Amino acid sequence: MLELCSQYELLEAGCDEAGRGCLAGPVFAAAVILPPDFHDPLLNDSKQLSEKQRDKLRPIIEREAIAWAVEAVSAARIDEINILNASIEGMNLAANRLDPRPQFLAIDGNRFRSMFDLPYACFVKGDGRFADIAAASVLAKTHRDEYMYRIAEEFPMYGWQKNKGYPTRDHRLAIREHGLTSHHRLSFNHTIGQLELF
Repeated sequence: MLELCSQYELLEAGCDEAGRGCLAGPVFAAAVILPPDFHDPLLNDSKQLSEKQRDKLRPIIEREAIAWAVEAVSAARIDEINILNASIEGMNLAANRLDPRPQFLAIDGNRFRSMFDLPYACFVKGDGRFADIAAASVLAKTHRDEYMYRIAEEFPMYGWQKNKGYPTRDHRLAIREHGLTSHHRLSFNHTIGQLELF
């Protein structure tokens, strides 16, 4: 069972992102403040859940959270500042949109810096430890998947409805055949030589 949050003295928002390792699409970040009585036995790190389970949890989290926000950082911005900085920027922007304003951020991962003078702590695999981070991971993942389904209709040849922009063999082969789109991260390695990794 997940602990609700990492500390109880300050109003805490859990923060996480989805899509760091993708070749295409934005990175999405979410911030969530859960009420002290929140509990859902299904909630876990979004990577441990099926798509159906994540889709079931999303409206519950959005309805019951004290506050939540999701931000997308574009492929162009990722190319400009790199994926780590884009992930950090997205989590900051999501947290800054919360009302009420959090007093503390619990960050999934080991790297962060606050853009808005909010105290924080980083937790490796925090989305498997704390419910507020897990909730943020579910929102980031489901909102990103929804976005990728939408742009997949415009570019069906890349299989984004299945691979969500991740570097699968089929995605890399499609890039070789069809080239890059405005949704691809130009600073990432798309070459066919990377197929040897699969």
